[in-house]
Amino acid sequence: MTPYSETQWRAIDALGRRVDADLQKLDVRLTQGGEPTFVAANGGDAPEWNIDADGPGKRALAGKLLRRLRERFAPGGLLYYGQGKWYPGEALPRWALGIYWRKDGTPLWKNARLIADEETGANHDARDARRLIITLARKLGITPDRVLPAHEDPWPALAAEGRLFSGLARLLKRGIGPVAGYALPLAPAPRKSRRTSWKSSRWPLKLGRLYLVGGDSPAGYRLPLDSLPADESLVRTALCVEARGGRLRVFIPPLDTIEDYLSLVSTIEHCARELKLPVIPEGYEPPPGGPLSVLKVTPDPGVIEVNVHPAQDWDELATITNIVYEEAGALGLVAEKLMRDGRKTGTGGGSHITLGGAKFTESPLLRRPELLASLIAYWQNHPALSYLFSGQYIGPTSQAPRVDEARHDSLYELEIAFQQLGGLQGAGAVAPEQVDRLLRNLLVDVTGNTHRAEFCVDKLASPDGPAGRLGLLELRAFEMAPNSRMALVQFLLVRSLVARFWKTPFQGRPIHWGTVLHDRFMLPHYLAEDMRAVVSELKTAGYAFDFEWLAPFFEFRFPLCGAVSCGTVALELRHALEPWPVLGEAATSSGTSRAVDASLDRLQVRLTGMDPGRHVLLCNGRRVPLHSTGVSGEFVAGIRYRARMFPSVLHATIGVHTPLAFDVVDAGGGSLGGCSYHSAAPSGQDYGPLPADETEAAARRRARFVSRGPFAIKVRMPAVAPERDAPFTLDLRYQPD
Repeated sequence: MTPYSETQWRAIDALGRRVDADLQKLDVRLTQGGEPTFVAANGGDAPEWNIDADGPGKRALAGKLLRRLRERFAPGGLLYYGQGKWYPGEALPRWALGIYWRKDGTPLWKNARLIADEETGANHDARDARRLIITLARKLGITPDRVLPAHEDPWPALAAEGRLFSGLARLLKRGIGPVAGYALPLAPAPRKSRRTSWKSSRWPLKLGRLYLVGGDSPAGYRLPLDSLPADESLVRTALCVEARGGRLRVFIPPLDTIEDYLSLVSTIEHCARELKLPVIPEGYEPPPGGPLSVLKVTPDPGVIEVNVHPAQDWDELATITNIVYEEAGALGLVAEKLMRDGRKTGTGGGSHITLGGAKFTESPLLRRPELLASLIAYWQNHPALSYLFSGQYIGPTSQAPRVDEARHDSLYELEIAFQQLGGLQGAGAVAPEQVDRLLRNLLVDVTGNTHRAEFCVDKLASPDGPAGRLGLLELRAFEMAPNSRMALVQFLLVRSLVARFWKTPFQGRPIHWGTVLHDRFMLPHYLAEDMRAVVSELKTAGYAFDFEWLAPFFEFRFPLCGAVSCGTVALELRHALEPWPVLGEAATSSGTSRAVDASLDRLQVRLTGMDPGRHVLLCNGRRVPLHSTGVSGEFVAGIRYRARMFPSVLHATIGVHTPLAFDVVDAGGGSLGGCSYHSAAPSGQDYGPLPADETEAAARRRARFVSRGPFAIKVRMPAVAPERDAPFTLDLRYQPD
C-alpha cells in the first residue's frame, strides 16, 4: 500500500528524471545503493527478529529470498554462500549469501539447478566429494595424487574427555577415522596466455595426514596452513570439497584476479554438470571491483539485510527498490513492525544509503571532494535531515550520530579540515588518501568508531585494504521506509541535493547548535520547519521537491497519540524524539549492542486557539513551557518522562511518570478539560504478546489516550520553570528550585 496518489507519484517520478538529466549533463557519474532490512511479519517475540543476528527461520528465508532475487536480477548469476563478519561476543562468524553476475550480461553460472538448495533434502557424502574434487583436479590440469583427504583432529576432544591414551589405542587399532572432506592445494600458475593455468604442490604434513583445525567453519577455513614450512615453492591455498548436511560444498580459495576467479567458477560448474552433482559454492569472494555486480543477503541483529547493487540512474534505482520490496513481501518479510503498545516502527536494522561511482576513480565524492564537504556541512546545518528519516535510537551513542553529537570540539576541527580540503583543491586534483586522512578522524562516534557515524567513510578511500577503497560514502541515519515508494522519496531527496551541490557547493559554516539540538529539534514541529527550508532551497536551485511528499514520514515517525477540544483550545499529543543516554553497564550478551536507558520517552504537545494571557497547560500538575510557533494561537512544547522501568536506568530512584495528566487551565484557575496518556496498558497489566495485527495495535493505541472534560474545581497555577539548557522541554525528572 502506498501513501502517495498517482498524481503525486507522477510528479515524484518526473523530478527523478529531471535530476537524472542534470547529473548526466554535469558528468557527475553518480551511483546510488542501499541496505534495506526486513523482518518476518509473523516473527513476534522471536529473538532472531528482535535482537539476535542469526536464527533458524532467518537463514531459511534469506536463502529463499536470494534465489528469488537471482531470478529477477541475474538469471546467469553465481549464488555464493560465504562467511560474513565475526563480531566480538558472537560464537561464530555470520553467514553472507551473495549473487555475483557479469555487468555485460554474459552468464557467470548457467544452470541454477546445479547450485544445491539448502532447504531441500540431499544425501551426498564423502564419496561424492572425492569424485568431484578428483574430476576438478583433472580439468585444472592437476594430477589427482595432489588431492588430500581431510580428517577432523581427534586429539582436542579426546583430551577434553580425559580419554587421550585410550582413544589413541582405539585409533591405532581401527585406523584414522572418517574423512571430513578433501583439499586440493591450488593457485594460478604464471600466466603464459590469456587462459588461466593452475599449479599445485605436495604438502609436507605432520604424521603424513591432513588434520583440520577444530571448529564449525567450512574445511577451507580450518586448514593447518601455519604448520606448513616456509618454502616458497609450496602452494599455500587450497580448493576444498566436503559434504555437509548431505550437500556438496566447494570452497573457493582466495584469488587475486577476477579472470582467475571466473575461470575456476566455470570449471566447477562444468564438473558439476558432468557428474550431475549440484554444489554450494562457498569460501572467498571474487576480488572487489571489475566486471561483476554483487547483491548480498546477510543477518543483522533482528533483521535480514539486503545489500543491493548500485544503480546508475533513477529508473534503475526505482526498479531495484521495487523488486526487493516485492520479493521480500512475497516471502512474508515486511519493512515495519508493531511495538507492544501498538505503535508502528521501522525494522530496527536501518536502511543506509550509499553514494559512489561505477569505479573507485569515478566516484564523484573523490573527483570533487567539495561535494562531500557540502553534504556533511549541509546536514549539520539542517538537523531535520539527520532525524526525520532516522530510527528510534538517536544521539551520540547511536549507530549514526551527527558529527556535532560526538566531541564538543568536532565542529572547530571540521572547519579546519574543510579549509585544508579547499586549499588542496585549489592546487589541483586531490589525492583520495588525503580526503580520507582529513575527514576520517572527525566522522566518528564518541569512542572514535568510524563505522558508527552519520557519514561513514570506511569504504571511501581507506588505506586499510581494497575493501576500503571503493569510493563509497554511507549515509547511516536512514531507517527502513515502510514501503518502496517512501524509500524512493528518500533516495530522490539525496539525489537532488547531490545535483544541487555539484553545481554550487554549499558555503555555509557549521552551526554550533549546543543544547538546542536535543531540545527544540526533538519536536516534529521544528523538524518540519527545518525541512521546509531544505525544500525551499531545492526549489530555488531548480528542483521542485514538494514538502507534501514528506508527510508520510512525519506521520510514521511522529504518530498522533490523540487530540481533544478544551473549550476554544484544541490540545494534540504526538510522539517526539528521545536520545537515549548510554549506561555504564556491560554490553548485551550478543556483544554487538550498547546498554542505553530506553525507559525515557518524549511527547510534543501542540495547542491551537490558545490565548497566552489567559490559558496555561499543566502536565502532572507542572506548568508546560509553551512556545509560540508564529501562527496566531498555536503553541508547542516537549514533555520528557519515564515511560517504563528497567533494571538498569539512569536515576533508578525516579519512578514511572505515566499516566500523564494534561489540563488546559484558564486564568481563573479552572480546568477547561484535558486528557490522560498512558505509556502502557491503562489497566496496569502487561500487554503480553505483540499485537497480532493492525486492528489489535490500533485498539491498544486508542486505549492509551483518554480525554477528560472540564472540572469545576479550582487548579493551582504554578509558575513556569523551564529547564535552563532545554527551554522547549518539560523534563518531569528534573525538580525546579
